[in-house]
Formats: sequence, structure tokens, C-alpha cells
Amino acid sequence: IQLLNADSVASTNHIIHGVNQAFLAFERGENLAKDISVEIVLRCSAQRQISKAFAMLGLKEGQMNLCAVMINCDDYSSELGEMFERDDDVLKGDDLKLMDIYKISDRETDNMSIEEVIIDRITKLAVDY
Repeated sequence: IQLLNADSVASTNHIIHGVNQAFLAFERGENLAKDISVEIVLRCSAQRQISKAFAMLGLKEGQMNLCAVMINCDDYSSELGEMFERDDDVLKGDDLKLMDIYKISDRETDNMSIEEVIIDRITKLAVDY
């Protein structure tokens, strides 16, 4: 289970793409991290530096919105439901916040949505390897 700061998530597609890219990176031997959970944070943040990735998507002290990524593990949905209130709406990102977090310019959004820009950046991590 990898917990992410949901305020830095554009959509479920954003996370699905980042997780897929993390697994593909391991398959190709192009992973940036030794651990798949760290690779997921790197890919979902579209960053190469672990410290930057965790600054963007890592957990902060205090109350916050979470995105739980569960892969190759038992289904802990009920246990998580006892600790947290599920609200899938937190996975619908705030465009202005996301533009600030990911340093997205107005020009970049002329032809693509915020979600598409982030997904494009995630994909470019593999191309730029």
C-alpha cells in the first residue's frame, strides 16, 4: 500500500498511468528507485528526484486528503474504511493547485488539460531515460 497526498492528484487516470509506468520501468530495468512504492511516487509526481517527488505527493503532518494505491496485496479496503472516510471526489484535482504544484504554465494548457499535461510528463520520464 502506498499512500499519496490526494491534493496533488489530478485524477484516477493520473495515478493509474503513474503506477503502470512504475511497473514498466521495473520490467525494462529503467527504474529510478530500488523499491516499487518509491518508484510509484516518482512516476506519479513526474519527477526524477525522490525528495521532490515526496515533497509533491508525500504525506504531511496533520489532516489531509489521501490516495491509497494497493497493489499485489490483500484488499484492505474495509480496514482502511475503519480508519478513514472514503471520498473519491478528492481524486478530482483543483486545477490552480495542480498548476502550482507541478509548475504548469498557462501556455501548456492551451492544447491539453492539466491531467493530460501531468500524464504527458510522466510518459516523458520513460522517453528521457
